Amino acid sequence: MKNIQLLNKIAKVGTDIFDRAEYAVGAEITNPDAIMVRSAAMHDMEFGDNLQAIARCGAGVNNIPIDRCSDAGIVVFNTPGANANGVKELAIAAILLASRDIVGGIDFARGLKGTEGVAKAVEAGKSAFAGNEILGKKLGVIGLGAIGGMVANAAATLGMKVMGCDPYLTVEAAWNINHSVQKAATFEDIFKNSDYITLHVPATKETKNMINAETIAMMQDGVKIINLSRADLVDATAIKAALESGKVSAYVTDFPTEEVVDVKGIVAIPHLGASTAESEDNCAVMAAHQLDDFLKTGNIKNSVNFPAISMPHTPGCKRICIFHKNIPAVLAQISGAFSEHNINIENLLNRSKGDNAYTLVETTEVTDAIIEKLNAIDGMIKIRVI
Repeated sequence: MKNIQLLNKIAKVGTDIFDRAEYAVGAEITNPDAIMVRSAAMHDMEFGDNLQAIARCGAGVNNIPIDRCSDAGIVVFNTPGANANGVKELAIAAILLASRDIVGGIDFARGLKGTEGVAKAVEAGKSAFAGNEILGKKLGVIGLGAIGGMVANAAATLGMKVMGCDPYLTVEAAWNINHSVQKAATFEDIFKNSDYITLHVPATKETKNMINAETIAMMQDGVKIINLSRADLVDATAIKAALESGKVSAYVTDFPTEEVVDVKGIVAIPHLGASTAESEDNCAVMAAHQLDDFLKTGNIKNSVNFPAISMPHTPGCKRICIFHKNIPAVLAQISGAFSEHNINIENLLNRSKGDNAYTLVETTEVTDAIIEKLNAIDGMIKIRVI
């Protein structure tokens, strides 16, 4: 019996994937084999020896201690694309909110309660909330992954002139982008040539405060900025100064912080990007399938800290899952260890991702001696036998 701990409310359609004859699933689970999480902060959590994997029901993983998990051989999964449509729809709404002061207009109309002649007051006051249309305006999309690509396509369909930039764009993602979307060589091209800029990149050391005083200075006067990715991408002090000067005419973010709430020109949405029933279901289902496959076979898909790897199971064989550092000669030492113990390798597959590597070995015989030999190899992190 394997134990799955739920740190947040996870959609039942996802948790139902786990066969209850094989899994115990619930918030009350202790010392779990795997954890499913949405937004719960895990940096201060202590992990038990049984923990093999963490599945984030969503794309962002900044609530999970990735480095500590990697050092312990804990695979961290996410669910890229599962909530993409929900975020795409909110991004289009955000572009419209940045274009026209819909929020201010609604607040104005709400304040007319009890007023005589509401219709007359509306006609007299509506000019204060006028805006512009998006047809023909230039939209710069930074990040053309699952979400950014969909936003670019939707905006192009609405008549915007779209350019996108993504240094890590995959061939598969490129095939899904509307042919009318122009390729920008650099982020600087986006900054200099866009009426609107929307951010769809993860929060990393490289992207932190990518929108700052220096990059804002490159932009056109009156630019509108959309950030549904992470608060850390935008320097709050710089964006407020730019709004006050008029350099930026509107900033819409899905990540309210103390610095940006109730600031003129900022529309702060309470992290609603993936808050749809469909997104929550899709994320839970994808996360559950990935955990189930990994716990049963050792195959990995959509991990942020270990490589994607999939090897068909050979009947009659046991599978050894070997987590190790991506350093020279480890693979040769693994093969040598089996040869030294006169154990034949039926199948072997190795992949690496950054500093981490993962090797799957299938053999008909697994002994304590071979496991001890493998554990003694320099750079070894963890070994699991299925």
